[in-house]
Order: sequence, then structure tokens, then C-alpha cells
Amino acid sequence: MCLFCKIVKKEIKADIVWEDDDVLAFRDIHPLAPVHILVIPKKHIASINDLTRDDIQLAGKFIIAGKETAEKLGIKDSGYKLLARVGRDGGQEIGHIHLHLLGGARLSEGIHPV
Repeated sequence: MCLFCKIVKKEIKADIVWEDDDVLAFRDIHPLAPVHILVIPKKHIASINDLTRDDIQLAGKFIIAGKETAEKLGIKDSGYKLLARVGRDGGQEIGHIHLHLLGGARLSEGIHPV
């Protein structure tokens, strides 16, 4: 079972900031920005490359959860970045699809996650 699935099952503690039946959002333990949240579907999907047409509704909920989390955390109006990393060369470190919600400072102030 992957790390994020253990967080979904509450086997590993996380600072959860948003949750519904299908999606979970929690603070990254190594933040790259003042606000750095990981948004994950509760269903295990290894990467964006593994999404299928059967996942269309979940993919939409996943993005809306990022937007609603940004709103909840007060960064909606100032702006934020939703970043998806895909595969090793794309910088994906955990084999469970996730979005990085980054905000709380101007990206030109040194927040350039690669």
C-alpha cells in the first residue's frame, strides 16, 4: 500500500485541510511555499498516465477540490498554482496521483518547484 493510501486510511497522520468522500487535501511536510497542500483522490491511481475515461468525474472533483481548498485557505483571490507531476522525469516522487496546491506568495519571489 502506498504512502498516500495509508494517509487516506488514517494509518499515517496528516494535517488534513479538506476532505469529502472521494478527495483528501493535506499539508505537505516539506513545503515549497507558504501554502503547500497535496490534493489526492482517495482511489489509488498511480499517475495521470493511469487515468481512464471512467475517472473523468473523479478528475473533475480532484481539480475542484484544489480550487475549494485555495478558497478555504484564503489564497483564491491572490492566486495559486495547481501542479501535477507525472512520472520520474516529471518529478513525481509518490506513485499516487496528486496535485500540489502552492500559494501564499508571488511565484516570482523564488517559488519555482521543479
